[in-house]
Amino acid sequence: MHARDDAANTKRPGTDDPGPMGEGHVASGAPVVLRTRVFDADDLRRALTRIAHEIVERNHGAANVVLVGLYTRGVALSRRLAVAIESFEGVAVPVGALDVSFYRDDIGLRPVVPLGPTEVPDVSGKVVVLVDDVLFTGRTARAALDALLELGRPRAVQLAVLVDRGHRELPLRADFVGKNLPTRAVEDVRVRLREVDVGNDGVELWGPPEGAS
Repeated sequence: MHARDDAANTKRPGTDDPGPMGEGHVASGAPVVLRTRVFDADDLRRALTRIAHEIVERNHGAANVVLVGLYTRGVALSRRLAVAIESFEGVAVPVGALDVSFYRDDIGLRPVVPLGPTEVPDVSGKVVVLVDDVLFTGRTARAALDALLELGRPRAVQLAVLVDRGHRELPLRADFVGKNLPTRAVEDVRVRLREVDVGNDGVELWGPPEGAS
């Protein structure tokens, strides 16, 4: 989830609900500048490696784990986590992809744009780790829970995110976090992954110029 999700289904001044593709962008058209580079490619790789180890440690192995990525960047991250886990644990973790477009709580307020096919392996009795890039208000994570539970009854559901930028509007938290990043509501957390975006992997914080916010 990049950094979106509306509060009480109303648009906050100066912000944009990014929908199921992620959580976290300022309003389109607003002038923004680069505030800081949070992760370069090596930092991102190290964060994912740590999350992969934490998932295995928390669940006493990976035999009953299923990774389910949320479109768009969560899918790429879940695949990377699976590769990392197999590299040190020797277990091929099943990976799925979940589109939560039709489970969001703002349907009717904006057009619904499907992001990709939902392809999820059997989750019944498994520990499902939902994977996304940015956690913001938590509304995309809530939509993902609703979508997932229509597909089976997992033994447990956990949440892994590359960046937690705060500003939660629902009582949700991530189990595995690459970086806790304090932000202002008008700032934009931008995640770049080579599978989706042009250029190198990275995470950047953008926002209005000083004095303009």
